[in-house]
Amino acid sequence: MKIIKRSGEEVGFDITKIIAAVHKANKEVELSKRLTTGRIQAIAQNVEEICKKSIRSMNVEEIQDNVEDQIMQSGAYEVARAYITYRYKRKLVRQSNTTDAQIMTIIESQNEEAKQENSNKNPLLASTQRDYMAGEVSKDITKRFLLPPEVWDAHENGIIHFHDADYFAQHIHNCCLVNLDDMLQNGTVISETRIDKPNSFSVACTVASQIIAQVASSQYGGQSVSAYHLSKFVAATRSKFQKEVREEFEQAGIKADEEQIRQVAEERVKKDIDKGVQTIQYQVVTLMTTNGQAPFITLFMYLDEAPEGQEREDLAMVICSVLKQRILGVKNEKGVYITPAFPKLIYVLDEDNITKDSPYWDITCLAAECTAKRMVPDYISAKVMKELKQGNVYTCMGCRSFLTVYKDETDHFKFYGRFNQGVCTINLVDIACSSKGDFDDFWKIFDERLELCYKALMARHNRLMGTKSDIAPILWQYGALARLKKGETIDALLMNGYSTISLGYAGLCECVHYMTGKNHTDTSATPFALEVMKHLNDACAKWKEKEHIDFSVYGTPLESTTYKFAKSLQKRFGMIEGVTDKNYITNSYHVHVIEEISAFDKLKFEAQFQNLSPGGAISYIEVPDMQENIPAVLSVMQYIYENIMYAELNTKSDYCSNCGYNGEIQIITDEHGKLAWECPNCKNRDENTMSVARRTCGYIGTQFWNQGRTQEIKERVLHL
Repeated sequence: MKIIKRSGEEVGFDITKIIAAVHKANKEVELSKRLTTGRIQAIAQNVEEICKKSIRSMNVEEIQDNVEDQIMQSGAYEVARAYITYRYKRKLVRQSNTTDAQIMTIIESQNEEAKQENSNKNPLLASTQRDYMAGEVSKDITKRFLLPPEVWDAHENGIIHFHDADYFAQHIHNCCLVNLDDMLQNGTVISETRIDKPNSFSVACTVASQIIAQVASSQYGGQSVSAYHLSKFVAATRSKFQKEVREEFEQAGIKADEEQIRQVAEERVKKDIDKGVQTIQYQVVTLMTTNGQAPFITLFMYLDEAPEGQEREDLAMVICSVLKQRILGVKNEKGVYITPAFPKLIYVLDEDNITKDSPYWDITCLAAECTAKRMVPDYISAKVMKELKQGNVYTCMGCRSFLTVYKDETDHFKFYGRFNQGVCTINLVDIACSSKGDFDDFWKIFDERLELCYKALMARHNRLMGTKSDIAPILWQYGALARLKKGETIDALLMNGYSTISLGYAGLCECVHYMTGKNHTDTSATPFALEVMKHLNDACAKWKEKEHIDFSVYGTPLESTTYKFAKSLQKRFGMIEGVTDKNYITNSYHVHVIEEISAFDKLKFEAQFQNLSPGGAISYIEVPDMQENIPAVLSVMQYIYENIMYAELNTKSDYCSNCGYNGEIQIITDEHGKLAWECPNCKNRDENTMSVARRTCGYIGTQFWNQGRTQEIKERVLHL
């Protein structure tokens, strides 16, 4: 049986430590009020049984809470008081230095929480450890100096989650839409080196790869770039090759008409496109940013972003190359093709690619094949998005965070070059449980928690105010987000809708279940779920009017935080069936992973919540291996186009290098009661010899997950 120490290290349960601690408290009281040795032994054994029955590894604080309860239940109130005093004194000692223990366990790769904090970061790498070490120091500074105490306390207790506290001390933001068009067309500067406009598609891709890495190192969230901004350089490649072919024919004394020259040149154009796309693919997965991970990059593929004619045809060729190379995959160290996590791909479904008689149907079929094998692309419906976003179609910033609609000083819609300032998430389940089912109390507590989120978000905003462009020249001076002067602040970009700031939410499903006794998919409970969503939006509207900042409701992509929230709920409210009895809570508005519902019903139901999550949301359906059933994938895609703005299909893409098994790696319960990954073919459980790809929060994760998220993955039911 394992427990989690305060440092995050996972160790075996040791009953002697409980016995020793109670004995120390026992000695502090007069002889007549002391516990006998036998009663102390019984208390320790009772706590051991509680730990054994837990559905997860308990942490030290929870164990000590149970020790207190057991002492009180035995009637030894003086001993209990002495034990509480003992805990308090130990806490004061620990608070004198809050980072050393955590840092040492990170360095020695013993910190289980850090190891599974992010499924795209390898905790064994020196660069990742360096980032985590810096993060511990940043969180300590944030806790003691930068955040209001009530905000930090709420964060620590799982009432809210102040995202990316490990980066808060720095003046950096969350995620963005890179203005790649400006940087490539007008030149940029990378590491004090001037980069002029590329003269071919493949060179543009090389420059874009460097830009992506630089941007990732200057912020802490996801970024997105447009395939169209790259495909504009196909024309330069074509012109260059046509000139070369014409000269080669003339030098060889071969007579050729313009059509023959065009055909030969076009073959070379296609090869250059493949070369450029391969550069993006391999550079992104092999580049390492300063925080020890590949850039969280999304490639947006929207055919109608390019004007009709040759430019759109060039973009179509680029998209085809991207999809074909992703279907192939990338080689791991064994030389086996596997599914890479990045770049995430988004493909827009529109009138010209959604039916068999539409001109780009063949690309849509290729996208379906890619989804079936490699889990991407994800899909945006141009039809639905135009209805929700004032006629606009644009990409999210990374996995799901969408900008609000904004017009610049020339009254034109603007999306590229904009960003999100940060996120704070409210735990809706905690609000419900705290209200004890009383609706009046629910709305009162809801408002109190929203006020905490408001304070947290304003702290994030104020931390960015006054930031000078010099802190990240690639962002603020050289075109990724702006072209400010040296020494100029970014303040104007934080106000009046240019950037957004996000009020996240989690656990709508469990919240509704607690308050109504029914799932939010029940027609009698859905109105309450929608009312909760409206309340979130009303709060954002009020804050926006007051502060002139674009607050926006955001369907939080909980990763490790789902486990944190679940543990906090269990500690505060115990096990409540259907509410706190899992080691995870449900992301945003999603239908619970164990609920039996068809793919089409799930998408239709969740579509109504996407409009109420303007700051970002994505829906998914869980599907089996679809590689032999591409028509079914296409049917789902057509349904997405008609019914929901943004959705994805979750399949599996695993490989065991121990035996060569290429199928779904299973989740089992090991001899310690922990969930573990196991190859069904050779029973291998060594994660270092497995390639497992699962979508957990919009992005594909490949570095495994904590126990809460792993349980959620294990319990997912198929929707198709």
